[in-house]
Amino acid sequence: MARGSIASVRSVTRRDSLGEQVYADLLGKLQRGRIGPEERLVDVELARGYGLSRMPVREALLRLVAEGYLIGTTRGFTVPALSLQDIRDIFEIRRLLEPQAAANAARDMDAGTEAKLAEALAECRRAHAADDIDGMILSNVAFRSAWLGAVANRRLAETIGRFVDHVQTVRLATLQDRETRRIVVEGLAGIFDAFRARDPALSETRMRGFVDHARAAFFRAAGAEGHEDEPAAPRARATGRPS
Repeated sequence: MARGSIASVRSVTRRDSLGEQVYADLLGKLQRGRIGPEERLVDVELARGYGLSRMPVREALLRLVAEGYLIGTTRGFTVPALSLQDIRDIFEIRRLLEPQAAANAARDMDAGTEAKLAEALAECRRAHAADDIDGMILSNVAFRSAWLGAVANRRLAETIGRFVDHVQTVRLATLQDRETRRIVVEGLAGIFDAFRARDPALSETRMRGFVDHARAAFFRAAGAEGHEDEPAAPRARATGRPS
């Protein structure tokens, strides 16, 4: 009985490790836009390609569904397809929630989170200078993950986290444009400056402006109405420290 129990533990550990590797591979491809809305991910076919059994692949896919990167259908898993109205509606929700969440994060942030934000911002600047779009996307992911992790109200953070499909759609549509990337870098620098100052009110204002810019950039890239009210480019408040 004891030997059987040990064998089971080892088997679960091995299975979980494989599932984690599949998850990381698929997540990276999704975040970089390597998997489009027209593609269908079928667990059996993916398992064959990875040379694995179906179970760890399916677990990885279901985890990506839970995080909002994929949706399940009767014919496999796909990237969520958001209509322009979906985009408008979710921007409205994000504009209500994210500024308050940013204020909370500024209030509760610790040095560890600040260091993660600084690292993500530095990578964002490097990627912008090198026209590295993948690097821009991943550094934006890291920055967002870090500040959301500092929000003590986990229900609020989890609610915002459900809009990952929206955030991802906007990133992929807008970060191809160099001027938009410049504005993103400036916006993140301003938000970081507010976080570093532990200033909830400024963090709230900067985050609202950042969401507004994302909305304007998306509809401009989509060639749709909705960016006529585009705000001026965000500027970092002088604090005596470089941002």
